[in-house]
Amino acid sequence: MGDRSLKPLGGTRCTALLLLAALSYALAVSPEAVQRFQAGFFDFYQRIFPLPRTTAPVIIVGIEENSLRELGQWPWPRTRMADLIRAIDAGKPLAIGLDVFFPEPDRFSPANVAAQLPVIASETVRFLATLPTNDAIFAEAISTAGAPVVLGISGEEDEDVRFANSPSSQPVRFIGTQDFPIKAYKGYIGSLATLSAAAKRHGLMNSGSPSAVVRRTPLIAKVGEGYFGSLGMETLRAGMDVPLTVRDGGGGLLEIDFGDARAVAQGDGSAWIRFGHHDDARFVTAYEAMVGKVTPDTFKDKVVLVGITGLGILDYKTTPLAEFLPGVEVHAQIVENIVNGVTLSRPRIMPRVEALTLITLGFLFIVFVPRARGAQYGLALVVGGVGTAFAAGLVLFQFFGLLYDPMLPSLGAGFVFGVVLVGSLATSERQRRQLREQAARLAGELDAARRIQMGLLPDPRETFAGERRADVAALLEPARTVGGDFYDCFMIGERQLFFVVADVSGKGLPAALFMASVKSQLKSAALRGGEVGAMLTRAQDEIEHENPEQLFVTAFAGLLDLQTGVLQYANAGHEPPYARRPSGAPERLPHPGGPPLCVVDDFAFPTSTYTLVPGEWLCVVTDGATEAMNPQREFFGVERLGTALGWIPEGAPPEELIRRLRDDVRKFADGAEAPDDLTLLALKWNGN
Repeated sequence: MGDRSLKPLGGTRCTALLLLAALSYALAVSPEAVQRFQAGFFDFYQRIFPLPRTTAPVIIVGIEENSLRELGQWPWPRTRMADLIRAIDAGKPLAIGLDVFFPEPDRFSPANVAAQLPVIASETVRFLATLPTNDAIFAEAISTAGAPVVLGISGEEDEDVRFANSPSSQPVRFIGTQDFPIKAYKGYIGSLATLSAAAKRHGLMNSGSPSAVVRRTPLIAKVGEGYFGSLGMETLRAGMDVPLTVRDGGGGLLEIDFGDARAVAQGDGSAWIRFGHHDDARFVTAYEAMVGKVTPDTFKDKVVLVGITGLGILDYKTTPLAEFLPGVEVHAQIVENIVNGVTLSRPRIMPRVEALTLITLGFLFIVFVPRARGAQYGLALVVGGVGTAFAAGLVLFQFFGLLYDPMLPSLGAGFVFGVVLVGSLATSERQRRQLREQAARLAGELDAARRIQMGLLPDPRETFAGERRADVAALLEPARTVGGDFYDCFMIGERQLFFVVADVSGKGLPAALFMASVKSQLKSAALRGGEVGAMLTRAQDEIEHENPEQLFVTAFAGLLDLQTGVLQYANAGHEPPYARRPSGAPERLPHPGGPPLCVVDDFAFPTSTYTLVPGEWLCVVTDGATEAMNPQREFFGVERLGTALGWIPEGAPPEELIRRLRDDVRKFADGAEAPDDLTLLALKWNGN
């Protein structure tokens, strides 16, 4: 993606900001659909950190398949339920809670049995009528038990005519909770009035969950005119025999205190349950309890919950751990949560915290993703931000019991990231297209500049057409489209041939422009005559007036007398040329000279002389030849240059010399990029 201007992303950023605002508002308001999704995500926490069972405050007496097989099908006669209560009470439990209710009279009561028999003696009917009902026997067992017995009730949205009067309830003290929307039920389903009157308390059996998975259950609710806690909590409180206080816990939460126990509920009175796995150690069967197959201390000082656990009865709940538990075990785990001080809560501010998380992640993605240097950095930003949110959620759940959802903020930020990414990619593609167009235009302009630059260089074949005393060939290959090397060659009068090879510092268009100025000044200085050293000195004086960039030039200039073969030359910091006589080896010319042009002001360049023999050639190169590199980063160098010139056949014309030397340099480079312009000039004196 790269570091680039964000201006082209204005539309994308506006779209991303609008999306971010809409998603953040939805999270802050937290509609029901959002809450359902979040509840499913909170199951993820429970599966990672299921609550370990470190204490055993609850024993469940299960009415399961074996008990039904041994003691008869459900519903049992109330006398059998009375026997079960007495058997449990003999173990001195803290309290007994019944996760069942008995809304109809027992059909097995003596009078009811007599009414169902077709023929029976009147004396027998009168005798059966004098016997106590099974419900009365059950009520007596409840009222006379040493441990308080709590009956279950189910709060209903509508009134049930069978239960017109509210069940008896214990006073609850409320502190600062008048504005809390505690759940209220108009009616309820409970047990017969005889049984209700015998019970010490009543507890709610409602699961309180509209979904198939039980996550929250009413911890306290209003039924009719009274307030009732959940069955497990009321059973524990009955055993402790302490009053119940409900106060404002802050953050829209209720704090429920009784004795040393404390629980936290949402504002409507429901509580999130911290679930552990199903544990058979919580259970004894009703049959074992009634026939004395349990140890004497099994029930001692324990909260005992009686419930139906037979699969055929269908009182089973699905938990966040994806386990299918009997409803009574859910109540048992609520008691364990309270006793162990383990609470889960979701404060009222949490949706706004999640919205703030989304805003933070969204702004990070909007601001920094377009600036990221490469897609991997943008992805790292996303992973880092989302990972931090998830880590925070796990820490808050495990160590503070707080339910924080990083999933929806991350998904929302993901949508924002997608918008920004698509916009960034579109902008990048648009910029790349513009760059390609600019590059194409620049390439065209540079190609035109190259043609102009090459047009400034003379063609020796045309310049010296018809001249038999000397042959000249030259080559220039810029390292870029245009460069700073140049050569020039022309006649001065009838017998003097002037030539120069020069290399301007730098490359590209600035060097090419300066090269044109230098070439013009050198030609002007040469045409005014004099020694070659004086020509370079005059040219330097003129060039310095037109050199704001402080560039410099290396140059080798020569003036050959075509009649005598005498060569005057001057060297301004350039590579000395090679000369080769017939049947001889290439040798470098002595190179007394001076610094490059425009380096030392008012420098007087000396002139040297050398006399060529007929058939002798001279080769002048720039450092584009000697500094050519291969893929191993080795230089062509002066030694290879001399060797390459030595392999050129004797008598070869300058054109062949130039071609062979160029090919040797290219072969050595083996496709590596040329570091500098390559300029070659060869001159052969044929004699007068």
